[in-house]
Amino acid sequence: MCSTKCRLRFPLHHLRRLARRHLSASPASSHRRNLPAGSGDDAARRHEATVRRLAAAGDVDGVQYALQEMRLRGVACTEDALISAIAAFARAGYADRALKTFYRAADLGFRAPPGVRVYNHLLDALLRENLVGAVVPVYDNMRKAGVVPNVYTYNLLIRALCQNDRVDAARKMLDEMSRKGCHPDEVSHGTIVSGMCKLGRLEEARGFLAETMPVRASYNAVVHALCGEFEMWEVFSVVNEMVERGLQPNVVTYTTIVDAFCKARELRMACAVLARMVTMGCPPNVLTFTALVKGFFEDGKVHDALSMWHWMVDEGWEPSIISYNVLIRGLCYIGDLKGALDYFNSMKRNSCFPNAVTYSTLIDGFSKAGDMDGAMSIWNEMTSAGCKPNVVVYTNMMSVYCKKMMFDQAESLIDKMLLDNCPPNTVTFNTLIGSLCGCGKVGRAFNVFHGMRRNGCHPNDRTYNELLHGLFREGNHEDAFRMVIEMLNHGIQLSLVTYNTVISGLCQMCMSKHAMLLLGRMILQGLQPDAFTFNAMIQAYCKEGKVRIAACLLGQMNAVNCPRNIVAYTILISELCNNGKLENAVVYLLKMLYEGICPNEATWNAKTTTKPCLDLKQGNDNKEAGYPYSAKFTCIATIH
Repeated sequence: MCSTKCRLRFPLHHLRRLARRHLSASPASSHRRNLPAGSGDDAARRHEATVRRLAAAGDVDGVQYALQEMRLRGVACTEDALISAIAAFARAGYADRALKTFYRAADLGFRAPPGVRVYNHLLDALLRENLVGAVVPVYDNMRKAGVVPNVYTYNLLIRALCQNDRVDAARKMLDEMSRKGCHPDEVSHGTIVSGMCKLGRLEEARGFLAETMPVRASYNAVVHALCGEFEMWEVFSVVNEMVERGLQPNVVTYTTIVDAFCKARELRMACAVLARMVTMGCPPNVLTFTALVKGFFEDGKVHDALSMWHWMVDEGWEPSIISYNVLIRGLCYIGDLKGALDYFNSMKRNSCFPNAVTYSTLIDGFSKAGDMDGAMSIWNEMTSAGCKPNVVVYTNMMSVYCKKMMFDQAESLIDKMLLDNCPPNTVTFNTLIGSLCGCGKVGRAFNVFHGMRRNGCHPNDRTYNELLHGLFREGNHEDAFRMVIEMLNHGIQLSLVTYNTVISGLCQMCMSKHAMLLLGRMILQGLQPDAFTFNAMIQAYCKEGKVRIAACLLGQMNAVNCPRNIVAYTILISELCNNGKLENAVVYLLKMLYEGICPNEATWNAKTTTKPCLDLKQGNDNKEAGYPYSAKFTCIATIH
């Protein structure tokens, strides 16, 4: 659809008045002042120059008014003026205006039939926004008008087909090109190979490469696809094939391979490829260095990451916004907020202005470090700099407000997001709901939950899990059960986390029988209980004094492929000690040691209500006391 401004129809005298007022008084651009007067070819050329200046400045409204002024003055619209206007609309993302301008070309004073250049620019404008439905009628119009497509036209059509996964139709387009005497070029072949790789048809892509002229871009597309699957032997095979056919790998080829090794934490191989790259006279670029910096940070090699950064700068490469964001994220991850801020200030000094990702990274870094004031300072700087936050920034800031217990500001942030046309997502709402439930404000959390639905944001299983946790903390198992039923009614399958949340809540309320029934349902559903499930059940039965059942559950853990753990043993041993069953406690301690589970500080040193405690520190004393074990055992504290 065209914008409203495009669709309005004014009487002629109103349109003249509007155009004069806009062209003389608009603050948008000095380019619109004093449009050339006159008529004939000279006037057409002068108006064309004005349209081109406005288009170059990105003033699409100015372009539109200039075209209208030409029509009102009876000045013919040249082909270059029309092309400049269509290109300006395309760059601004207004394909609808480009299409409308094309169909109104005659009305705007374009006297000759549009040539192939006009059609090509229009097709490009449509494809930028993937408006393939509009491409077909334009191409049909072109053929009916007798305009002969050139190689650029066909490449645009091939791109349109490949963008929509119609690679086979794109290959047929190559045949049509040949029949009409238009020979495919590197772009034609490269686009088709990229389309095949996008669909995972790598063998077919390699076969197509072998049948056509060698094109570096095509080989790079195959290398990129293989690197995405980390098929590195195949990658090197493709590179060897390139060299055999007379093509040397370029910086794109090498950088793709380096990035793949970095993502796989194969830093030695990444550095080896870098060395090979330099040896072959192919200097690395900013993207190469950025991939290595990110790889070293993710592998925990901070010194190497910073060394790579300094090498990049020393080689004269200006770090990009992506490079700075990678560096700042790496420093924030290791907690070096001072270093992150130093580079943040450095990027501003070098006229590389921070974007939403930069600010989001810093806010998240300060938040995780517990420095909420620092996070809020970054937020304030972001808003002052006029950088529009995205949903990730807003969600990070939501977390900051919640950690500072500033729930009023957190809820106001949701309203601000809606006003800024940046709708909060499920993660945003879950952050607030989880924090409210964690602070015992379950009623307020439900208000946010209902608001979430009103704003068209669908809750997921984590949303329900947070609310279930809050309800059980309040001892409200009835509403919790209703919430579980609501989950099932909305088609949300109960996950392991949901089952554990409900089982843990029931156990805390001493409803172990209900918890056991739920455990059975969980197993029947095919979900594997984990250590958290068993630990909650064992502790519940111990609290109820049903140590025998707790011991049975501990014995069943291995039967369902859930290894026994120190928490489960400690809970059971603690309860045995409290009940005075010290010999049984020792048996479980030895069993625990036999399974390779080492007691921790809580196991050995915590207080116990049992007297006397067992001390098996010295063998002779132990034998005299009747305990034939050479080990130290101090009864466990209860960990209720």
